[in-house]
This record gives sequence, C-alpha cells and structure tokens, in this order.
Amino acid sequence: MAAPMAAAAARATLWAAGAAAAGPLRLRAARLAGSRRSGSSSALGGILSVPGRWSGSSSALGSLLGIPAEAPPAALGRHPPPVATDKEEQKRLLENRPDQPQQPRALRIAIIGAPNAGKSTLCNQLLGRKVFPVSKKVHTTRCKARGVITHQDTQLIILDTPGLTNPLKAKRHNLDEAMLTDPWDSMKHADLVLVLVDVSDHWTRNSLSREVLKCLSQFPHIPSVLVLNKVDMLKKKFLLLEIATDLTEGIVNGKKLEVKSSPLKQDSRSSAKFPLHITEASPPESKVPGSPFGQEKNQAQEGSALDKSSDVGGAGTGEGPQHHGHKDLKDMKGWPHFQEIFMLAALHGEEVDTLKRYLLMQAKPGPWEFHSDVLTSQSPQEICDNIIREKVLEYLPLEVPYGVTQVTDVWEEGECGELLIVQSLLVPRESHKRMLIGRGGKVISRIAREAGQDLMNAFLCEVRLKLQVEVKG
Repeated sequence: MAAPMAAAAARATLWAAGAAAAGPLRLRAARLAGSRRSGSSSALGGILSVPGRWSGSSSALGSLLGIPAEAPPAALGRHPPPVATDKEEQKRLLENRPDQPQQPRALRIAIIGAPNAGKSTLCNQLLGRKVFPVSKKVHTTRCKARGVITHQDTQLIILDTPGLTNPLKAKRHNLDEAMLTDPWDSMKHADLVLVLVDVSDHWTRNSLSREVLKCLSQFPHIPSVLVLNKVDMLKKKFLLLEIATDLTEGIVNGKKLEVKSSPLKQDSRSSAKFPLHITEASPPESKVPGSPFGQEKNQAQEGSALDKSSDVGGAGTGEGPQHHGHKDLKDMKGWPHFQEIFMLAALHGEEVDTLKRYLLMQAKPGPWEFHSDVLTSQSPQEICDNIIREKVLEYLPLEVPYGVTQVTDVWEEGECGELLIVQSLLVPRESHKRMLIGRGGKVISRIAREAGQDLMNAFLCEVRLKLQVEVKG
C-alpha cells in the first residue's frame, strides 16, 4: 500500500512542479498553411452573427475573407492532471465527490463522424494529454470513453465515440455490437455535438455520411457544430468554402448563404487573400426549418456581413429543426442546422484552442460530474490496452491487427515507483506472429518502445513495458 501512495505522491509533485515551471497551459495555435492570424472565433464567425465577446480570434476562413486581426486571447488554464496508475486509486478518484465551485458550469460534448476523421486526436488535443488511441486505420476507438476538462468554474465532458459505421463494416472488422450503439448512446446524453469531417479525403469531404445524417436527424434538438479537420493537408484553400457550403446545405445558424469565388483559383496556394463574395440569397422553398439559435445570436450581431439578410424558414422563432425521415435524408448531402463551423488541424493542435474556448463559453450553469483531478473515465489498464492496440494497428498490414487479443500478465509498481507491465499479444496464426515480431524483433520492439513512451506521458511516471507474442491455443 505504501508503494502506490508514494508513487502517486511523486507523480503529483512532478505534475505540480511542471505546472509551476511552465506557467499556464498554452495550447498551440499555429498558423494554417496559407493563412495569417485574423478572423473570428469560428470559421464563419465574421460572416454570421456571433456575440461580440467572440469576434476577433484567429480562424482560417477569417484570413481568407480579410477580417481584421485582433490580439490572441489569453492562455487557458493549468496543465492537465496525470492518470493514476493504480486501478483502485483511479476508481477512488472517479467516485470522489466533485470539488464544486460556487457557481459551477458544465457541458457534455459528443464528437461524432466517420471512422478515421480524427475524433480521438481532437479529444487528446482538447484534453492536453494523450489518453485515447490514435491510428491511421479505421475503428481504433472500440468503445465510448469520457475525457474531462476542468477550467476555472467550468467542466467539459468529452464523449469520444467509435466512428459511425454500419453492421456490414462492423462484421468485416470483427467489431463488437457496442461499436454500432455507443455513438447513439452518447448523443442521448450530450448537450452539444461536434461533427468532425476529414477535408483531406476528396471522396467523402463534400457530403456527410448516411450514418452521421441519421444520428443528427434522430437528435435535432441538440445543438450541432461542424468541425472541418486536417485543413493543413488541403493545398487549395478555396475548396474549404465549397466544402463548408455543401456540408451545411448553404445554411448556418439559420442564415442562407451563397459563396462565390473569383476565377483566380490558380493563386489559391499562395498566402494572398482570395477575392470572395458573400451574397444574400433568397430564402429557400425547401423543407429546411429555422434554427433555434438565430434569435440569441441576432441580438449580439453588429457589423456582420449578413446584418440585413433574412432568417431562413423562421430562424429565431424557437421552432427548432424538425426530424427528417429516411426519404428526406436520401436527398441530403449536408445538415442545415449547424450553429457554427470551425476549421482546424487536430494533429498539430492548430486552432484547437479556438474551438476549446468556444466550448467553454457554451457551458451552462450546472453541477460538475467529476473531481477536478480526473482527466478520463478510463481505467489505467484500458488506457494501456488502447495505446498498445494503436501501435499494433499502425504496424500490421490490412486486417491482421483486428484479430489480435491482448492479455495483461503483470501490472505492478517497482520499488522506485516505476510501473512494470507485461502483456501477451495473442494472434490466430503463426504467420501473424512472425509479422508482429518482425525481422530480428524490430516490429515488436518498436511497438513496445513507442507505447511505453505514450504511457509515461499519460501516467507521468517511468514505465517498463514488455510485450510477448503467442499463437492462440
């Protein structure tokens, strides 16, 4: 008992010392390729109605439209706490009564999107510490998990969910039934939903998947925000406007937009501003109802490019989006009820702080769910399994990694507070074993080394990880 407590105290001391030395946590707001620091808090913040307190923060679209720059906002909060290495210690933290401030605020956020859109990467960047697995292969996240961000009197609960998929794809990747139901369950408990789209995938970027549209249609009362991810990989920046228009069906926050770009597309790779024109369009005669958020934002709107435009279908009337049937969804490419649009590059942390500030502002008065020292609802073993599976997915070809079973043989703390982990990776075939070990043990050694480093960053202690590969009996 003394060893775990001593190790926990050492981690706490290390965390506190690091926070004191580095000062307030500053999430990186690096500039996007071909952009400069200007714009509003969201991609369309300078075009649509936004509260005055939010105008002026950096955004990719803001720079393209030439919105005047303002000073960057102040830094956000403290360093995130480490995850406990002892299962019982983590359980006690989760069961602790939250240290409620006098006027607590809270927001539950579901992040949905197609597999491999970058949901877990965005979650890790928002949290400030890697606790969710990330891989280029689809279905890295196997179950819903919660991340906790505590900033001053506000607590954000991030619901990281598996990518929305269908039964056929789930069977192909040997996925549990929970992979199909977890995203829907998360939506039931969310106060706001972020829809993440990978703009680097030219096959899918101009339309939301049928599964995403179904999910949004089932919960039309939940405010939704569109997040365009991987914008740093898009060389032709003018395409962001076309993508945004397609994914929103030309309507954001109840406003009908028509975006026209000049024919000078050959200069789109430079950092020069593009001559773009945003014009008022006639209210459509379609089935699109009004946004319930138009009224609040119209009151705060001053100097917007759409000050005199009309709300679509009664925006601001409080009617809210209607439920769309399957027939309606068949004809839809986008969702016309998004409140806002954000453009970022989650992998590099670009513009993630802008989104984080927006989420903090959306929090409503209400009690916290967790103690401020909690970073995730996952157990330390779950984090370890997920990180190792991430590396296995990364270094094994095709469908091979989806057949690997993980068994933890040893989990204990050493005399000096280091964490000792021994895990067996069980594969169905001898050929898979050879692939996983690699020539001269290079593959399995690399997996152990990289996973161990990620675990040290999550637990803030030394980790000695040993992996052994066996064929299932």
